Amino acid sequence: MKVLAITNQKGGVGKTTTAVNLAASLAQEGRQVLLIDLDPQGNATTGAGITKKEALPTVYQVLLGQVSLAEAALPTDFGFAVLPANRELAGAEVEIIELERREFRLRDALKDAPYDFVLIDCPPALNMLTVNGLVAADSVVIPMQCEYYALEGLSDLVETLKKIRAHLNPRLEIEGLLRTMYNPQSTLTQQVSSELERHFGNKVYHTIVPRNVRLAEAPSYGKPVLAFDKSSRGAQAYVALAQEILGREVLA
Repeated sequence: MKVLAITNQKGGVGKTTTAVNLAASLAQEGRQVLLIDLDPQGNATTGAGITKKEALPTVYQVLLGQVSLAEAALPTDFGFAVLPANRELAGAEVEIIELERREFRLRDALKDAPYDFVLIDCPPALNMLTVNGLVAADSVVIPMQCEYYALEGLSDLVETLKKIRAHLNPRLEIEGLLRTMYNPQSTLTQQVSSELERHFGNKVYHTIVPRNVRLAEAPSYGKPVLAFDKSSRGAQAYVALAQEILGREVLA
Protein backbone atom coordinates (compact mmCIF):
# COMPACT_ATOMS: atom_id res chain seq x y z
CA MET A 1 0.00 0.00 0.00
CA LYS A 2 1.33 3.40 -1.01
CA VAL A 3 0.07 6.38 1.01
CA LEU A 4 0.40 9.78 -0.70
CA ALA A 5 -0.43 13.04 1.07
CA ILE A 6 -1.46 15.73 -1.40
CA THR A 7 -0.48 18.93 0.31
CA ASN A 8 0.42 22.57 -0.06
CA GLN A 9 0.09 25.18 2.68
CA LYS A 10 -0.97 27.64 -0.02
CA GLY A 11 -4.64 27.37 -1.02
CA GLY A 12 -6.05 27.51 -4.53
CA VAL A 13 -3.30 25.50 -6.22
CA GLY A 14 -5.43 22.56 -7.42
CA LYS A 15 -4.86 20.31 -4.42
CA THR A 16 -8.37 18.85 -4.17
CA THR A 17 -8.67 18.76 -7.98
CA THR A 18 -5.50 16.67 -8.02
CA ALA A 19 -6.67 14.36 -5.20
CA VAL A 20 -10.03 13.55 -6.84
CA ASN A 21 -8.76 13.21 -10.39
CA LEU A 22 -5.66 11.23 -9.51
CA ALA A 23 -7.86 8.84 -7.51
CA ALA A 24 -10.13 8.35 -10.53
CA SER A 25 -7.17 7.93 -12.90
CA LEU A 26 -5.41 5.35 -10.69
CA ALA A 27 -8.70 3.47 -10.36
CA GLN A 28 -9.03 3.46 -14.15
CA GLU A 29 -5.58 1.84 -14.27
CA GLY A 30 -6.99 -1.03 -12.21
CA ARG A 31 -5.71 -0.04 -8.77
CA GLN A 32 -7.69 -0.22 -5.52
CA VAL A 33 -7.78 3.40 -4.31
CA LEU A 34 -8.99 5.16 -1.16
CA LEU A 35 -9.30 8.96 -1.15
CA ILE A 36 -9.24 10.47 2.35
CA ASP A 37 -10.77 13.94 2.69
CA LEU A 38 -8.95 15.64 5.60
CA ASP A 39 -10.28 19.12 4.82
CA PRO A 40 -13.32 20.33 6.85
CA GLN A 41 -14.61 22.04 3.70
CA GLY A 42 -15.31 18.55 2.33
CA ASN A 43 -14.63 19.50 -1.28
CA ALA A 44 -13.01 16.17 -2.18
CA THR A 45 -16.09 14.42 -0.78
CA THR A 46 -18.59 16.36 -2.90
CA GLY A 47 -16.21 16.33 -5.88
CA ALA A 48 -16.40 12.54 -5.80
CA GLY A 49 -20.21 12.64 -5.92
CA ILE A 50 -20.93 12.09 -2.21
CA THR A 51 -23.45 14.46 -0.61
CA LYS A 52 -23.03 15.83 2.89
CA LYS A 53 -26.05 13.75 4.02
CA GLU A 54 -24.41 10.53 2.83
CA ALA A 55 -21.12 11.46 4.48
CA LEU A 56 -21.77 9.84 7.87
CA PRO A 57 -19.77 8.55 9.60
CA THR A 58 -16.77 10.57 8.43
CA VAL A 59 -13.03 10.75 8.90
CA TYR A 60 -13.85 12.70 12.09
CA GLN A 61 -15.28 9.60 13.78
CA VAL A 62 -12.36 7.52 12.48
CA LEU A 63 -9.79 9.92 13.98
CA LEU A 64 -11.59 9.86 17.33
CA GLY A 65 -11.62 6.05 17.27
CA GLN A 66 -15.42 5.81 17.27
CA VAL A 67 -15.63 3.79 14.03
CA SER A 68 -13.18 1.84 11.89
CA LEU A 69 -11.90 2.90 8.48
CA ALA A 70 -13.90 0.07 6.88
CA GLU A 71 -17.12 1.32 8.49
CA ALA A 72 -16.68 4.90 7.24
CA ALA A 73 -15.23 4.42 3.72
CA LEU A 74 -17.85 4.84 1.00
CA PRO A 75 -17.74 3.49 -2.57
CA THR A 76 -18.16 5.96 -5.43
CA ASP A 77 -19.45 5.56 -8.98
CA PHE A 78 -15.91 6.16 -10.25
CA GLY A 79 -14.06 3.05 -9.09
CA PHE A 80 -12.50 4.37 -5.89
CA ALA A 81 -13.59 4.69 -2.26
CA VAL A 82 -13.80 7.89 -0.20
CA LEU A 83 -13.35 8.48 3.51
CA PRO A 84 -15.57 11.58 3.61
CA ALA A 85 -15.40 14.82 5.57
CA ASN A 86 -17.80 17.57 6.51
CA ARG A 87 -17.78 20.69 8.68
CA GLU A 88 -17.71 18.76 11.95
CA LEU A 89 -14.10 17.84 11.14
CA ALA A 90 -13.14 21.40 12.15
CA GLY A 91 -13.87 20.39 15.75
CA ALA A 92 -11.51 17.43 15.56
CA GLU A 93 -8.56 19.80 15.85
CA VAL A 94 -9.37 20.55 19.48
CA GLU A 95 -10.49 17.04 20.41
CA ILE A 96 -7.48 15.22 18.95
CA ILE A 97 -5.11 17.32 21.09
CA GLU A 98 -6.48 15.52 24.17
CA LEU A 99 -6.01 12.00 22.76
CA GLU A 100 -3.16 9.53 23.04
CA ARG A 101 -0.97 9.20 19.93
CA ARG A 102 -2.64 12.32 18.58
CA GLU A 103 -0.28 12.66 15.60
CA PHE A 104 -0.69 8.96 14.69
CA ARG A 105 -4.49 8.62 14.69
CA LEU A 106 -4.77 8.34 10.90
CA ARG A 107 -1.73 6.10 10.51
CA ASP A 108 -3.15 3.71 13.11
CA ALA A 109 -6.55 3.69 11.36
CA LEU A 110 -4.91 2.80 8.03
CA LYS A 111 -3.13 -0.27 9.37
CA ASP A 112 -3.90 -3.27 7.13
CA ALA A 113 -6.23 -1.23 4.86
CA PRO A 114 -6.91 -3.23 1.64
CA TYR A 115 -5.82 -0.63 -0.93
CA ASP A 116 -3.02 -0.22 -3.45
CA PHE A 117 -3.06 3.57 -3.07
CA VAL A 118 -4.34 5.89 -0.35
CA LEU A 119 -4.52 9.57 -1.33
CA ILE A 120 -4.91 12.12 1.48
CA ASP A 121 -6.33 15.53 0.61
CA CYS A 122 -4.77 17.70 3.33
CA PRO A 123 -6.15 21.10 4.38
CA PRO A 124 -4.22 24.20 3.22
CA ALA A 125 -2.80 24.86 6.69
CA LEU A 126 -0.35 23.24 9.07
CA ASN A 127 -2.66 21.96 11.79
CA MET A 128 -3.21 18.66 13.61
CA LEU A 129 -5.19 17.29 10.65
CA THR A 130 -2.33 17.99 8.23
CA VAL A 131 0.17 16.55 10.71
CA ASN A 132 -1.92 13.34 10.84
CA GLY A 133 -1.90 13.21 7.04
CA LEU A 134 1.88 13.68 6.83
CA VAL A 135 2.59 11.15 9.58
CA ALA A 136 0.40 8.56 7.84
CA ALA A 137 2.01 9.16 4.42
CA ASP A 138 4.93 7.47 2.73
CA SER A 139 5.47 10.56 0.59
CA VAL A 140 3.89 13.81 -0.54
CA VAL A 141 2.62 15.10 -3.86
CA ILE A 142 2.85 18.89 -4.00
CA PRO A 143 0.59 20.60 -6.54
CA MET A 144 1.70 24.15 -7.26
CA GLN A 145 1.19 27.00 -9.65
CA CYS A 146 4.24 28.37 -11.39
CA GLU A 147 4.17 31.85 -9.87
CA TYR A 148 6.50 33.81 -7.61
CA TYR A 149 4.63 33.34 -4.30
CA ALA A 150 4.40 29.60 -4.92
CA LEU A 151 8.19 29.30 -4.64
CA GLU A 152 8.11 31.10 -1.30
CA GLY A 153 5.38 28.78 -0.02
CA LEU A 154 7.28 25.76 -1.29
CA SER A 155 10.35 26.57 0.80
CA ASP A 156 8.11 26.81 3.91
CA LEU A 157 6.53 23.45 3.07
CA VAL A 158 9.93 21.79 2.60
CA GLU A 159 10.93 23.03 6.08
CA THR A 160 7.72 21.59 7.53
CA LEU A 161 8.41 18.22 5.89
CA LYS A 162 11.92 18.20 7.37
CA LYS A 163 10.48 18.72 10.86
CA ILE A 164 7.90 15.96 10.41
CA ARG A 165 10.62 13.64 9.14
CA ALA A 166 12.92 14.47 12.06
CA HIS A 167 10.35 14.03 14.82
CA LEU A 168 7.41 11.91 13.66
CA ASN A 169 7.81 10.14 10.32
CA PRO A 170 11.40 9.39 9.22
CA ARG A 171 10.22 7.70 5.98
CA LEU A 172 8.45 10.80 4.64
CA GLU A 173 9.73 11.88 1.22
CA ILE A 174 8.71 14.24 -1.55
CA GLU A 175 7.08 11.98 -4.15
CA GLY A 176 6.80 14.72 -6.73
CA LEU A 177 5.96 18.32 -7.58
CA LEU A 178 3.03 18.79 -9.93
CA ARG A 179 2.75 21.96 -12.00
CA THR A 180 -0.93 22.92 -12.12
CA MET A 181 -3.01 25.60 -13.89
CA TYR A 182 -0.11 25.88 -16.28
CA ASN A 183 -0.10 28.70 -18.81
CA PRO A 184 2.70 28.13 -21.35
CA GLN A 185 2.24 31.64 -22.79
CA SER A 186 3.40 33.24 -19.53
CA THR A 187 7.11 34.08 -19.29
CA LEU A 188 6.91 34.01 -15.48
CA THR A 189 5.33 30.55 -15.58
CA GLN A 190 8.19 29.28 -17.74
CA GLN A 191 10.81 30.88 -15.49
CA VAL A 192 9.33 29.41 -12.29
CA SER A 193 8.96 26.02 -13.99
CA SER A 194 12.65 26.06 -14.99
CA GLU A 195 13.61 27.06 -11.44
CA LEU A 196 11.66 24.10 -10.05
CA GLU A 197 13.38 21.69 -12.42
CA ARG A 198 16.79 23.17 -11.52
CA HIS A 199 16.22 22.79 -7.76
CA PHE A 200 14.23 19.56 -7.60
CA GLY A 201 15.34 17.68 -10.73
CA ASN A 202 13.46 14.41 -11.27
CA LYS A 203 11.15 15.17 -8.32
CA VAL A 204 9.24 17.43 -10.75
CA TYR A 205 6.69 15.37 -12.67
CA HIS A 206 6.98 15.46 -16.45
CA THR A 207 3.18 15.70 -16.51
CA ILE A 208 1.86 19.27 -16.48
CA VAL A 209 -1.78 20.09 -15.70
CA PRO A 210 -2.97 22.95 -17.93
CA ARG A 211 -5.56 25.58 -17.16
CA ASN A 212 -8.72 23.82 -18.29
CA VAL A 213 -12.37 24.86 -18.07
CA ARG A 214 -13.61 21.26 -17.84
CA LEU A 215 -11.43 20.66 -14.78
CA ALA A 216 -13.06 23.65 -13.10
CA GLU A 217 -16.59 22.60 -14.11
CA ALA A 218 -16.46 18.91 -13.11
CA PRO A 219 -16.75 19.37 -9.27
CA SER A 220 -20.07 21.21 -9.61
CA TYR A 221 -21.44 18.01 -11.18
CA GLY A 222 -19.96 15.84 -8.42
CA LYS A 223 -17.66 14.06 -10.86
CA PRO A 224 -13.95 13.66 -11.55
CA VAL A 225 -13.11 15.20 -14.92
CA LEU A 226 -12.48 11.69 -16.30
CA ALA A 227 -16.20 10.94 -15.88
CA PHE A 228 -17.27 14.45 -16.92
CA ASP A 229 -15.23 14.89 -20.11
CA LYS A 230 -12.58 12.23 -20.61
CA SER A 231 -11.36 13.81 -23.85
CA SER A 232 -10.53 17.15 -22.17
CA ARG A 233 -6.92 18.22 -21.72
CA GLY A 234 -7.42 18.19 -17.95
CA ALA A 235 -8.58 14.56 -17.95
CA GLN A 236 -5.72 13.51 -20.21
CA ALA A 237 -3.21 15.23 -17.91
CA TYR A 238 -4.38 13.31 -14.82
CA VAL A 239 -4.39 10.01 -16.70
CA ALA A 240 -0.79 10.79 -17.71
CA LEU A 241 0.07 11.65 -14.10
CA ALA A 242 -1.33 8.33 -12.84
CA GLN A 243 0.70 6.47 -15.46
CA GLU A 244 3.84 8.43 -14.53
CA ILE A 245 3.39 7.60 -10.83
CA LEU A 246 2.84 3.91 -11.64
CA GLY A 247 5.88 3.96 -13.92
CA ARG A 248 8.01 5.32 -11.09
CA GLU A 249 6.72 2.57 -8.80
CA VAL A 250 7.91 -0.06 -11.28
CA LEU A 251 11.35 1.55 -11.54
CA ALA A 252 11.63 1.75 -7.76
